[in-house]
Amino acid sequence: MTACAIEDGTAAAAEAGETVEPGSENPEGAAEPPDPATEATCPTEGAGADAGTDAAEPPVPPARVELPVPTPGAVETVLPSAPPAFTITADGAYAARLTAARGEAYGTGGPGTAGAPDTAWFPERWTLDGPEPYAVPLPLNQPEEADSQVLPLADGRVLIRRRVADRHALSLLYPTGPGTGELPLGAVECAELTLLPPSPDGVSAYALAAGEHSTGLWLVAGGPSGPERIAELPGRCSGGVWLDRAGRLLALDREPAEGGPVKAVAVDLGRGAEMTPLLQIAPDSDDRLLLADPDSGLLLIRSDAPGHDRLGWGVLGSCLPVRFPECLRLPDAAVTPFAVQPGQMLMPEDCAVALRIDGAAGSWVGVWRPSGRRLHQLPVPDGWLAGSGVWSREGVLGLPYANAETACAVAFLAAPDDGEPAAGRCPAGHPESGMQPSAAVAPPSVCRPVPLGQAPLVGRTAPRETYRSKVGPGLTYAGTAVADGGRCPGDGGVMASETST
Repeated sequence: MTACAIEDGTAAAAEAGETVEPGSENPEGAAEPPDPATEATCPTEGAGADAGTDAAEPPVPPARVELPVPTPGAVETVLPSAPPAFTITADGAYAARLTAARGEAYGTGGPGTAGAPDTAWFPERWTLDGPEPYAVPLPLNQPEEADSQVLPLADGRVLIRRRVADRHALSLLYPTGPGTGELPLGAVECAELTLLPPSPDGVSAYALAAGEHSTGLWLVAGGPSGPERIAELPGRCSGGVWLDRAGRLLALDREPAEGGPVKAVAVDLGRGAEMTPLLQIAPDSDDRLLLADPDSGLLLIRSDAPGHDRLGWGVLGSCLPVRFPECLRLPDAAVTPFAVQPGQMLMPEDCAVALRIDGAAGSWVGVWRPSGRRLHQLPVPDGWLAGSGVWSREGVLGLPYANAETACAVAFLAAPDDGEPAAGRCPAGHPESGMQPSAAVAPPSVCRPVPLGQAPLVGRTAPRETYRSKVGPGLTYAGTAVADGGRCPGDGGVMASETST
């Protein structure tokens, strides 16, 4: 079930001006992985680019967007320096996160008490599919630990995982008027338990319990009776990307128990968690799947097959090689995809991809399409929950944010056309900042007419053969063909009836 592989000498990749490295998905015919030292001497990725990076300043993010904000809520929110993940359901209707708030949200440490109020964590659910977004706090009698995980479901409830001694307790939280209701689901006894991204069905929730030699796959919500271990997968598995809209095919990054490269595998939950290979770019490369779009089949991949970690893309089920666009390689900045435009059936090259760009000056957004080969760097609102966002089918990106003036808001950015100039400005001395195409655009070929007197009527040494084709009732066309599929110059053919041939 290998999705794609790097192939040597692919004409399509060369015409697109993108980097394609050698390799094969056939283990017997696979080439050796590229040598990093050899890659360092490549003109497109080598000393010239490194020298420009050393002499240049780090990338400067675009200016912040000043957006109108609603009236702040009653509970004062304190944004931590590294906030927990902001998780959005597969349909984009709900989201959930852990947020830090003043102690008065729990009825303790109120304004009348001496000293500063305590800071504590509580779950918060966002509703994103209404006329305007709003947040509902879900605090209980005591604050949550900072290492707890929350996961929104399609019905508006929020799954929370808490560490309690040597086990992990799971519960469903939901608003009940002024308070918060809690439905305990059970517990899983293991050292580590990590919730997977929300299932596309909106009802089920899965988790991974990684061990020393194997990884347990658990159904922690949506089952008949509490948490249930549905499979024990060999090796250490991490990540988690859904490949379909039914919530049946799950992609994981698997490291063999005996050690070795990390490879993405597909787990079919409808066939007893049957595991099959998904990515095999080079024999010794780490090939991880970061993001997938079930509609178009677009895959976003991170691999060190080119000699170092690069961001690439491929198509699920395609025989075309993985491509590593040069425009997604920024100096002194990390680029991570987090959302793909849905609804682009059979058109993976036209999908808009939102990327989180982390640099010394902060985090901002990039928008890129495989067909455009251009990375647009866009400004973000103050307080953007970095790495979170959702696309509409029309190509509008919603970026959730919260700051000192608003507890819940979403900024909408339309995907720029690849023919438009980029919104951000390249810093001086950074020609590889991603604001330009990944390679020079080749001029289109021009076909010039040749006078008949200069036409090459002789010198054709290709073998000839006589062919016949039916052109009408009772008539056939006889002529002479050459090996390249064309007729010999000057051969007009002969019309004849079928009875005479």
